[in-house]
Amino acid sequence: MKKRVLYAEASYEAMVEEKGYFVDKTEYIAKLEQVNNPVFLRPRRFGKSLLCTMLECYYDIRRKHRFEELFGHTWIGRNPTDLHNSCFVLHLDFSTIEPRGGIEAIAKDFDQVCNLKLELLVNTSRQWFEQSVIIDHEQSATSNLRRVLNAVQGRNLPPLFVIIDEYDNFANQLIVRHKDRLFQELMDDEGFLKTFFKTLKEGRKSRTIQNVFITGVLPITIDELASGYNVATFITLDPTYENMLGFTQGEVNRLLDEVYQDYGMDPVTRGETDALIKNQYNGYHFIRTDGEPVYNSTILIYFLDYFTRHRISGISHGHEPEDGPGVGAADHWFQSGADQGVRGSIDAA
Repeated sequence: MKKRVLYAEASYEAMVEEKGYFVDKTEYIAKLEQVNNPVFLRPRRFGKSLLCTMLECYYDIRRKHRFEELFGHTWIGRNPTDLHNSCFVLHLDFSTIEPRGGIEAIAKDFDQVCNLKLELLVNTSRQWFEQSVIIDHEQSATSNLRRVLNAVQGRNLPPLFVIIDEYDNFANQLIVRHKDRLFQELMDDEGFLKTFFKTLKEGRKSRTIQNVFITGVLPITIDELASGYNVATFITLDPTYENMLGFTQGEVNRLLDEVYQDYGMDPVTRGETDALIKNQYNGYHFIRTDGEPVYNSTILIYFLDYFTRHRISGISHGHEPEDGPGVGAADHWFQSGADQGVRGSIDAA
């Protein structure tokens, strides 16, 4: 059975269950375990959310019985660490927080988003927590997080593994909208956000939190939070992790080998396909300009999805489509990948 090209799929679990093409980056799980509270920043569309769901599946104690199914075909499945499936996973996505209204409205939405995730964690882990924790939606997310951590410590339960995806999304929206006063209120020493991160730091200190993995785009917010969360380790510019997200040339070659074989494509067209992909999607250097360029993974998968569904007649029959090779996929980057605030600034210029 041939695999599927799953464009815009951010769930690692779904990638496995639906037989999606997958570039194995699981060796980085072992590398990340050597870092305390890693923070990894990269532009949108490079697969940060997929990495987060992969970490969730790997550390989640509730998925222990599925380890072989989810990771048996991967590097980490053959070389598992001692921490696999040993934690409760609190997976937060701050891109769902709405930065509308005043600071009270933002705080309310923050609490709602986090409290729902805390409630899901507790309710799906009742065999461990039993009735020791009830999430109170009238209380702040920080208060409920403390309840969970106290129960973990008091009942000698497995620790939490905390994942925060798009940690700076709602804060960045305040910046691009020039709401400087509101951003400063958000960063207040006694504000809800810094208090929440102080609690994460305390959880690491008490060992009720195994580790905290954070993704985002910019370092501004985490720098502003430093007085409350001065335990972060920035790995964005560490050469060890340069290729953790995005596809290297070797990975792209192996992926295309699979696609050509599975879909019975004419090998004569392979050179033209390689040239088109390299021209449209290659060339990112995040640390070393003399290193191997990195492809944007999401946009490359978008291309492969179109390629496998329509066979791109320009490639299949030796001539370019009317709108030129790869134009539709290239346009997709700007139309759906650019930040609205940044795009507005570009249009205004």
